Amino acid sequence: MRRVPLVFLVGLSSIAGKLFAADWLHYRGPSANGVASESVNLPQSGAAKVLWRAKVGVGTASSVVAGGRLYTSGHEAGSEWVRCLNAASGAVVWAQHYPVSLDPNLFEGGSRSTPTISGDALYVLSHEGHVTCLDASSGAVRWQKHLVRDFGGRKPGWGFSGAPLVDGSRVIVDCGGSSSSTVALDARSGQLLWKSGGDPAGYASPLILDVDGRRTLVLLKGGALVGLDPENGAQWWRHPWSTSYDVNAATPVQVAPNRLLISSGYNAGAAVVEVSGGRTQEVWRTKNLRCHINSPVLWGDVVFGVDGNTGGGNLVCLDVATGERRWEEKSVKGGAVIAAGGRLISVSEKGDLIFAEARGDAFRQLGRQTVLTQRTWAQPVLSGGRIFLRDNQGNMVCLGL
Repeated sequence: MRRVPLVFLVGLSSIAGKLFAADWLHYRGPSANGVASESVNLPQSGAAKVLWRAKVGVGTASSVVAGGRLYTSGHEAGSEWVRCLNAASGAVVWAQHYPVSLDPNLFEGGSRSTPTISGDALYVLSHEGHVTCLDASSGAVRWQKHLVRDFGGRKPGWGFSGAPLVDGSRVIVDCGGSSSSTVALDARSGQLLWKSGGDPAGYASPLILDVDGRRTLVLLKGGALVGLDPENGAQWWRHPWSTSYDVNAATPVQVAPNRLLISSGYNAGAAVVEVSGGRTQEVWRTKNLRCHINSPVLWGDVVFGVDGNTGGGNLVCLDVATGERRWEEKSVKGGAVIAAGGRLISVSEKGDLIFAEARGDAFRQLGRQTVLTQRTWAQPVLSGGRIFLRDNQGNMVCLGL
């Protein structure tokens, strides 16, 4: 199946410092769309070898990898712990922490937002609203701000969750304030550069995309998909998207130069929104894909995602042009999925790692193995021939291909 061109995240394309081709610098990978920049070479057995295991604290944050180091966060003993591990061995390089509540709310609690790395800096957002810039080499705190206390933000019911977006000299965060729905901070100092809008925060991560021929900051808020000018936060367009409890958590996926796929749980469904000249319209809307937490992934002319709320959703494949369901696989329950080299890497909510072909005509499994035993929501990471997974209790595993 032929793959459509990918739209690269502009803010990550100019990162300085020593990086590797397979680095995973942002939530959902090199282009922030769940597609890895490398292939999957499975052993003949169809199972990947466990290289190491580690404890990283309670939470649902995924990981980022740069220069042979892995960064993630989790809750332990009343604090948010940010850890840097050797990606090859799992050995702790450094650990930093600051007081943050566990805040379980119908799930384990802990960290929600995946860190972002840019050059020699690591940016971390806690569910309470701490925005922290750390030295990626040593873990030293360079600056810390608070979305509620410093910028008038409003914490959503399940806490701040979207990964910080680095766009050149700016760090952009979904803040949710009545006059500061989105904020841009100076990446070096944390000082406010601009604030914009009054929408409640969503749980999805901000993106910089070329939409309808214009460089656009795209955010899925609590009740709308919005496109902003990344230079000053001015709104260019918006599209209403209402979900129960304002749980818009799956990050949008660009499926064409002027089309974005959005999806939410609680039976909200999915839609492809077309943007043209500052106006939006839905190309299609369906209940065939209802992504509760994790984002779908585009490969060729189809999209793969977990349909339904946590605990029982099945992996499905949709025709991106029409929204029609191509297939449904009931053996893959919940969890998350990414794509790499024409293959799918899925982790089920129960901790099974599943490899399959990324094809639209049928589900074809290539391998399956149980690697975690606790509830697993974080998206898989593929970097340097290694897969990194963590469950909600903070058990991390690294597997080699």
